[in-house]
Amino acid sequence: MATVLLIADDDWVRNDVEAALSGPRRTITTVADPREAVGAAAAAEPAAILIDMQVGSMGGMAVVRACKDAIAAGQIAEAPLILLLDRTADVFLADRSGADEWVTKPFTAQDLRAVVPTGSSV
Repeated sequence: MATVLLIADDDWVRNDVEAALSGPRRTITTVADPREAVGAAAAAEPAAILIDMQVGSMGGMAVVRACKDAIAAGQIAEAPLILLLDRTADVFLADRSGADEWVTKPFTAQDLRAVVPTGSSV
């Protein structure tokens, strides 16, 4: 079963992601504290990492950078880093952060499924 790691502290974001992506071949692991993102990614070995732009004290851009650094250092396996943006104007920030993909809130299940990798394990 594949895991998607969600870094988000808002209930509605967690609920909407879980409703859109949970299924018989995929589980959602949620972390509310962005400082735990790298450790959670190391433990879960996720197929994708979804990061809310406005999460905790770090913010989504800092989480993306921390995950990119951890991937480069071999601390976590490479996985797509997907930012959940608050507005379309944040696309510039998402691109600068190094995120692989992004979706603007409010998002639909189809929006999320379009950017989360598919395949036999996800």
